[in-house]
Parts: sequence; structure tokens; C-alpha cells
Amino acid sequence: MLQTIIQVSNMIFKPIINLGAAPIMLIVLTLIALLFGVKWTKALEGGIKLAIALTAISDIINILTTAYQVPLDAFVKSTGISLKIIDVGWAPLATITWGSPYTLFFLLIMIIVNIIMLALNKTNTLDVDIFDIWHLSFTALMAMYFGANLLVATILIIYIGVLKIINSDLMKPTFSDLLDAPDDNPMTTTHLNYMMNPIIMVFDKIFDKIFPWLDKYDFDSAELNKKIGFWGSHFAIGCYLGIFVGLIGRQDAKEIFTLAFTGGVCLELFSQIGSWFIAAVEPLSQGISDFATKRLKGRRFNIGLDWPFVAGRAEIWAAANFLAPIMLIEALVLPGNHIMPLGSIIAMGVTPALLIVTRGRIIRMIIIGAIEMPIFMWAGTLSSPFITHVAKQVGAFPSGAAGHQIAEATKEGPIEQYLAYLVGKASTGEITFLLYAALGLIAYGLIFWWYAKQMKKRNAAYAAAKEAK
Repeated sequence: MLQTIIQVSNMIFKPIINLGAAPIMLIVLTLIALLFGVKWTKALEGGIKLAIALTAISDIINILTTAYQVPLDAFVKSTGISLKIIDVGWAPLATITWGSPYTLFFLLIMIIVNIIMLALNKTNTLDVDIFDIWHLSFTALMAMYFGANLLVATILIIYIGVLKIINSDLMKPTFSDLLDAPDDNPMTTTHLNYMMNPIIMVFDKIFDKIFPWLDKYDFDSAELNKKIGFWGSHFAIGCYLGIFVGLIGRQDAKEIFTLAFTGGVCLELFSQIGSWFIAAVEPLSQGISDFATKRLKGRRFNIGLDWPFVAGRAEIWAAANFLAPIMLIEALVLPGNHIMPLGSIIAMGVTPALLIVTRGRIIRMIIIGAIEMPIFMWAGTLSSPFITHVAKQVGAFPSGAAGHQIAEATKEGPIEQYLAYLVGKASTGEITFLLYAALGLIAYGLIFWWYAKQMKKRNAAYAAAKEAK
């Protein structure tokens, strides 16, 4: 039965998935807009704008990562330390995961779960980010590698996936606040990197109790720009960070200038492209509003996109660039770590969640990011045998990595990777791992329940503030 479902899933989705992330989102957003009664020209316009925005974000991240790779690599070589696991970044991992026939099966399962949750009024979020299902599939495949069967792996990702969708509803008011977007703007995200929010919130609450005085020295990009003009702009912040990376990499003056200007233009473009996401979903937003008013007594729906619609917030990139050298230093001295973070040195699996929980307080983002970085690198070390094995199986192992294992140092969902390992080992019948897996799954649910309570309090405060206005 399961094999039949897998075959059907592949038949339905494989031709679409092969197009890549941007064309997928063009098709999905356009079709959903049409279903909500949007005029076809407007629906297509929104889909094209979203595809362009996603392509632009991806290209700029690639420019920034490539530019910083050389000086950061030089910094690593100057330490004289070599670690055995090569950080290949996210793209090879996505390719490897989508190479599995099970990924499309997991996509079909999560579409069904999302529809059921919407029908039962357990969520208001329609998840359209189908490309990033590979993060959940990665978790399930890792559990299977370590011993779980398909049924157990499927139950695991349904558990994680339900919480992930609930989280998208919890975060929606914070996204609206950070983007200064109206309440009826439907953008939120179901991306797995935001499942680090509960862990980050623990540290954020510790800051509230012990280090509240640090907030006196904090800022967000908008406030800094108001106070000191150009010197607090996205251009300037990018230049500062480029200079910093050039200096620690011992680059010459010409290269430092190049890095500074590259950083400046990338951060400014990020801020511009962030607004494209809002424009892209405007036709769908209006269609949903009209549909809900006529058919559903005004019920509001959210649309779960990929995370880059918040890429315009400079704090994401400022924190990522400050964390890059911190991550490298930690990798060199961290017990139990065997991965050198280079391919994912611009830590996009880390900083978006930091932005949401701290609401852009950059000092907190950097300090909490530095504290949680070992969680990611240990997860990368843990998952490397699985990634290496599957990469060789599907013929996607990088030719330049011969003699090494591969992984990603800042792979989204590090806690989920630990759960996959424990569930996989528990499935082999080892009593110790049965206990650890049970405790891990219970702890995962409890900390999310606590986090959800905190987010509901925050959302109530947002609502009260708007009512007061």
C-alpha cells in the first residue's frame, strides 16, 4: 500500500519538483490565487514576482557566500587545524534528499495533514512552500538510516510537521510587526529553521532576567538609520562587515575594498527584494480576503512561504556575518565537533529564527547565536555518515571531497536531527535508546508548548497595542 502511494506521489509531483524552487512557487502561487477567484493575469503576475524574488535572494546569497569564502578559508588555513567533515552547504543536501523517492511521499503526507488541520480549524496557514519539504524528508530519511521503518519515520515527521504549521500561526503577528505590514497581509512561513524558536526563547528569557541592561546598547536597522543616516544604512553595515571579514582573512587592501562594496550592495539589495515578496502576494491576499468574507464569515488565512520574505531586515545579515568568524573559532575548539563550517558560513539556518524571537535586537541575536552554534555543529557531525552514504548512493558525492565525509554545519532543524537519530536507534529495540527517544520526543513537545504560551502572550500584546491606537 505504502509503495503504491509513493509511486503515485512520484507520478504527480516529480515533473513539477524537477523544475526547481522558483518555478514551483510560480505555479503553486498562481494556481492557489486562481482557486481563490483572483483574475488570471493578476494571479500570474503575483507568481512571477515571487519567482523573481526567490531567484534574486538565492543569487545574492551565492554572491555573498562566494565572496567571503576565500578570506574565511584563508583564516582557517592560518590556524593550521583540519577537520575531517567538509561543509558543502545546503544545495547538495537538498539535491540528495530530493533524489529519494520517499521525499515526494512525505510531501503528499504533509499536504494531507495541512488540509486536515485547515478543515478542523487547527491552523489558518496554507503551506505552499513545497520545495522545502526536503527538510522534513531529510529528518525522516535520517531516522530510517539509523534503523526506523517507513511507518515510524512518517509518524515522526507528522509530529514535527503539525508543530511546524502551528508555529507559522504563532509567528504571523511578529512577521507583520517586523515588516510593518497590515494584518491582512497573509505572509508567514512553515520553514523548519523556525523550529529553533523554542530553544532561542529559553535563552531570550534568561537575558530578560539576568542581562536586561544590554538592551540599552541595542538597536535595530531602522532606528540606527534614523539616528546616523547613511552610516547606519544597509549599505554601510554591509561595508563594515566586508571589511571585518577581509581583515580576519588577512586580505590585501584591494580585496578588502571589494569585500566591503560587495557586502554593501548585497545588504542593500536584500532590503529591496524583501518588499518584492509583499507585492507578490498582494493579489492572493485580496483574493483570500474576498473569499473569506463571502464564504467563511471573514476567517483569515495565512500563506506559508519560504523564509526570505524577511530578508530585508539587515539584522539577519549583520548577525550572520558576525557569527561567521565566531563559528569558525568555535569549530576549532569544540569537543565532539568534526565539521569545518565553510559552505554554510553565511548561517541562514540560524539567523532568521533569532530575528523572530528577539525581534531584531542584534546584540541578543549575536550572543544567543554564538551560544546555540554548537547545537548545529554537533548535529552536522552526527548526520555526516548518513549524508555521505546517501550522497554516494545517488551519485551526488562531490568529487573534491574524496576521503572525507560531508555535511552542513548550519543545517536547519538540528534538534530534529537528534530526534531522528534517537528514533532510528530506538527502532532497533535498544532499551536505552527507547528511553532516550521517548524523553526526547516528550521534551520537544513540552518546550514547544511553553514557547507557544509565550508567543500567545506576545500576540495578545500586539493586539492590545493596535486596539489602543
